[in-house]
Amino acid sequence: MSDCEYPVLIVGGGGCGLSMSIFLSNLGVRSLLLERNREVVGQPRAHILNQRSMEIFRQHGIDRGVYERGAPLECMERIVFCTSLGGDGPLDRKSLGSLDSYGGGGLRERYAADSPCRATNLPLMQLEPLLRAMAESRKPGELRFHHELLAFAQDSGGVTATVRDHARGAEYRVRAQYLVAADGGKTVGRALGIEMQGPRRLRRMINTFFSADLSSWIDDDGALIHYILSPDGTGVWSAGGLVKSGPTRWDRHSESWVLFREVSADDPDALDETTLLPRLRELLRIPDLDARIHKVALWDIEGVVAKSYRAGRVFLAGDAAHRHPPVSALGLNTAFGDAHNLAWKLALVLSGKVPDRFLDTYELERQPVGARVAEWALNGFRTRSILDAAIGLITGDREANRRAFEALLADTPDGATRRAIFAEALRIQRIGPQAHDMEIGYTYEKGAIVSDGTPPPTPDPMAGDYRPCARPGSRLPHAWVENGGERLSTHDLVGIDRFLLIGGDVWRSAAAEATSTLGVQVDFAPLRVPRGLLGVLDDGAVLVRPDAHIGWRCPRAARDPATALVDALRALLYLQ
Repeated sequence: MSDCEYPVLIVGGGGCGLSMSIFLSNLGVRSLLLERNREVVGQPRAHILNQRSMEIFRQHGIDRGVYERGAPLECMERIVFCTSLGGDGPLDRKSLGSLDSYGGGGLRERYAADSPCRATNLPLMQLEPLLRAMAESRKPGELRFHHELLAFAQDSGGVTATVRDHARGAEYRVRAQYLVAADGGKTVGRALGIEMQGPRRLRRMINTFFSADLSSWIDDDGALIHYILSPDGTGVWSAGGLVKSGPTRWDRHSESWVLFREVSADDPDALDETTLLPRLRELLRIPDLDARIHKVALWDIEGVVAKSYRAGRVFLAGDAAHRHPPVSALGLNTAFGDAHNLAWKLALVLSGKVPDRFLDTYELERQPVGARVAEWALNGFRTRSILDAAIGLITGDREANRRAFEALLADTPDGATRRAIFAEALRIQRIGPQAHDMEIGYTYEKGAIVSDGTPPPTPDPMAGDYRPCARPGSRLPHAWVENGGERLSTHDLVGIDRFLLIGGDVWRSAAAEATSTLGVQVDFAPLRVPRGLLGVLDDGAVLVRPDAHIGWRCPRAARDPATALVDALRALLYLQ
């Protein structure tokens, strides 16, 4: 394969890299994607696609394909805690409680009011082929799997990479103006010496991906996860989370499942499939379960964030920039946010309309988000031990633990007290599946914004309460509006390659003048939402960026609207 040149080189063909490829293509930017493996994901991890990711997909025309394949909301409404799926003993098949999850159950009305999109469950092994097909349809031949980045070097004009085509056993060079590392931190960040800050190897976990018909033992089609706390379990086999994995049925008849659990570092049989199946049957309490194990994978609990997201002409995104426990399912969803934030900025810089220094805003905006997500997920991971403490479990003492479960489930005053304590401990676990504000409420305090001097709203420390806000840096609040006889979300008014000015009629000509003066497209939309939602008067305006975050806000009419808007855009785009 011969040497080649591209504006952007993407290293890594997982969810983050593939989405970056799609976003850039939609923005008219050519890119080359390299992935060292023939295929990326062989098991269903990274299940939940939250509302913000689905908003991003909606903007880029990806959402329909995802919804067609993913779980409907009614099949992922709650997380159930129980002692087992099967068995007929006095402690078997006991419900310990449940939590509404990801906009289901009692959360449905509130989540629906805050976004035009709902969450879905589509494991990465099913999502990635969809994204890959979409990316390849946009740029045939520019996604190269089984091609590995061997080395790269930067200079003032770009990046030169040496690549190996494993199929042909040949090497070639790629010249790019910018490189996006979406490689999970395996290559680029290490080569640059970028420090990953935070705790590592807090726990070792194992995922067991298997097929089985569990419909005879499940009576709740709305349960996304069955979290099993076994009275008879031993060691790391005393608990595990069982997640639906489809691919065509998302109710109790789901064809495949993933069991995730902790694994001892000294367990010699951790990856031995001959011992896994008997132990799986024992945990589920289904001794004759007909199951086929497809894959077993180890992974570590850590909470690390790159000290910097940019090094010259190289940017880190996704797992290359942040890795943390899967609490609140924020890993891949945050990666999509990274790609969404960076893509439109690269397009503007590559067009020559804004300077290279504008790309510094990617790190200014996304690094704090990655750091906050890592902190959040680590706190959520720590709360898991509260459930064991509430029951009174003692590590390694099987008899004492069985007695603790007997006391918990007893029809006695003490049993009632123990259940009340457990319910309080379970309520704290909402930090995982009910983190509405973490999912859609993150705000940029620095970067491509012009501050209006207003203080940020006080956040809910448990992140369940999202409070819509149009303060610069915030995500544009969703509201349904009439546009040309069509009912649209405010998000549907935002183009992927242009700014949107929402305001009173005095601002209409200002948008056209700003477009003419700066060469950056600014669309105009009349102010048709409750003014309190945007925090402006009837003659005020808000400027929305291509990623649907507020860039600037003018609460009332300016003396010269066109000059005010042009000045704001110059500041936002680092043109002054």
